[in-house]
Amino acid sequence: MQRYSAWSLFREGLTGHTGWTPAWKRARPKEAYDAIVIGGGGHGLATAYYLGKNHGMTRVAVLEKGWIGGGNTGRNTTVCRSNYFYPESVALYDLALRLYEGLSRELNYNVMLSQRGMLIAAHTPAQMEICNRIANAMQLNGVDGKLMDAAEAAARVPLVNTGPDARYRLMGGIWQGRAGTARHDAVAWGYARAASAMGIDIIENCEVTGIDVRNGAISGLETTLGPIRTERLGIAAAGATPGLTALVDVDLPIHNYALQAFVSEPVKPCLDTVLLYLGTGTYVSQSDKGELVFGGGLDRVPTYGQRGNLPVQEEVTAGLLEMFPAFGQLKLLRQWGGVVDVVPDSSPLLGPAGPEGLFINCGWGTGGFKTIPAGGWLLAHLLATGAHHEISRPFDLDRFETGHLIDEAAGSGIAH
Repeated sequence: MQRYSAWSLFREGLTGHTGWTPAWKRARPKEAYDAIVIGGGGHGLATAYYLGKNHGMTRVAVLEKGWIGGGNTGRNTTVCRSNYFYPESVALYDLALRLYEGLSRELNYNVMLSQRGMLIAAHTPAQMEICNRIANAMQLNGVDGKLMDAAEAAARVPLVNTGPDARYRLMGGIWQGRAGTARHDAVAWGYARAASAMGIDIIENCEVTGIDVRNGAISGLETTLGPIRTERLGIAAAGATPGLTALVDVDLPIHNYALQAFVSEPVKPCLDTVLLYLGTGTYVSQSDKGELVFGGGLDRVPTYGQRGNLPVQEEVTAGLLEMFPAFGQLKLLRQWGGVVDVVPDSSPLLGPAGPEGLFINCGWGTGGFKTIPAGGWLLAHLLATGAHHEISRPFDLDRFETGHLIDEAAGSGIAH
């Protein structure tokens, strides 16, 4: 591993990092691959890595329209958790969390997983009943979950608003101790480096303009860098996925919305867990640099814009100040939006779609980052075997025909 002095780091910052050894090879496309993954975010890079690691497939390419991690992977609030209601969801999200728990060691790259725990706070008897139900479901599904009363919850977040004038009185909530945060860009870079080291091609600035189909099966792609042949194609492009599947006349039940997030100026450590208020939908954690990282619900105007608008900013910030009046004097450093792909039952789409050899991984809504390892693991299994893993099977597109929906918005109170 290369080591750098303080002076060399300063010099590289001034000279455009020209002296650093690249973490992954910037490849050009070959004529053909055994499998291609569209999307150079976390899910696409993880898919390529697990194709190599789990299935011995390294004649693989990842195609990214822009730059690696430039979409939702780099535009989220970094929370990792598996506190869901339905057993199908718990199996999926806890697979991701278990993989996260060993990821730094496996990739030899520090993804900065911090299992500081997460509290979902309730403010009414009805919300406490929901929390009770979810905590019981988590325990029945073999995931750590604990129902807390008001005193236990307040002890976890000492600065939280418990005054007599609090609009949302803290009554308790659900605690998951294994939940926490990870460094989003480190996750993408770690998977990219590990995949590239196997000989997998990572190709940036390569837009897919057409999908070739022959005799009902995938035969290749048309791209801005030329045609590429393949018979196995995975799409892990989040909100861009419907536009890509439309190239083969596959219509997906996805709507894209903006999800905003915010970062405050850094302060001394004052919040050592992730907190979500059911009453407002606002959630917050404190980064290792001391910044408060927070967000809230969706802006329900369909969009592909990575921005947001002032009314939602006001609503989310008001929710934060209701939680912690002491934060009222802090300044915001920056704000951004991510384009989240939402499915009617608020659960992802994993499985075949349209022509033989085409598989999708999308529809994660606000839960994409936390499931990167599982999404990659399962899409790699689909591409390598042509069949579902038992964990991905419930999330097939056919659930909208059979009626076996997994409505986590209603089940666990998520904000999408």
